[in-house]
Amino acid sequence: MLPRGFVFSQSSLQDYVDCSRRFQLRYVQGQAWPGILAEPVLQYEEHMERGVRFHQLVERHQLGMDAQHLGELIDDPALLVWWRAYLGFDMLHGLVGRRYPEFTLSAELAGVRVSAMYDLLVVVPGERVVIFDWKTSLKKLPRQWFEARLQTRVYQYVLVAAGLSLFGEALRPEQVSMVYWVAGAPLEPVMFTYDRRQYALDGAYLESMVAGIVGRSSEDVWDLTADEMRCRFCEYRSLCGRGLAVGQLDEYGVDSANIAGEGVAFLLDDVQEVGF
Repeated sequence: MLPRGFVFSQSSLQDYVDCSRRFQLRYVQGQAWPGILAEPVLQYEEHMERGVRFHQLVERHQLGMDAQHLGELIDDPALLVWWRAYLGFDMLHGLVGRRYPEFTLSAELAGVRVSAMYDLLVVVPGERVVIFDWKTSLKKLPRQWFEARLQTRVYQYVLVAAGLSLFGEALRPEQVSMVYWVAGAPLEPVMFTYDRRQYALDGAYLESMVAGIVGRSSEDVWDLTADEMRCRFCEYRSLCGRGLAVGQLDEYGVDSANIAGEGVAFLLDDVQEVGF
């Protein structure tokens, strides 16, 4: 069984979609396993740390700290490139509204809680709410990748379901949109709009998934993914008998914040969902 009071998140649900066995090991059994997630290890760790620092910088800037002062604190050339690209993101900086960085909302679904930790919400009172999410991928990610991620569905759904206290009145799905900013393609943000039909579809899909997870027997061995490429970026690959080969960091143009559903990302996802 899941731990008492377990709260689902986009990263745990993505784990379940990618490999139900990984979900079982990680969340139901709490199985620690010392597997390397990606190689080269040092480069991977540096990229993860850079992603954490970037999120911290953006959070502080959105809370009102001076951009020039924050920039003077950066001693990493690669991080400085990301920071300057972020400062040039006019779509964000020209948007008038209340800003809520690293903000958490949760909604009830099938008798359990589903939470979303947003990198940034910009609320235009009485009009709309825009979700911004920072992706530290070194390469451009195709729109289809974002469409397939649970994050896109969970974040918009939870915002509509739980946004009353934030917005001051019930949010209509049409008042919600989501923007992914990718460090590897800073001039090409990926944008999604929302509507009642998609909200209903997302609610039914997520409720069915959550109910299915809660209803599964923890005594059974849950199904392993059929896509063994994912195993190369999973710490449990040797435990599951899926080999010892470790995935290379640049194989997916790695996004330190969200590749874990396909390998490495869950670590920073977990950091983000706790907040800085």
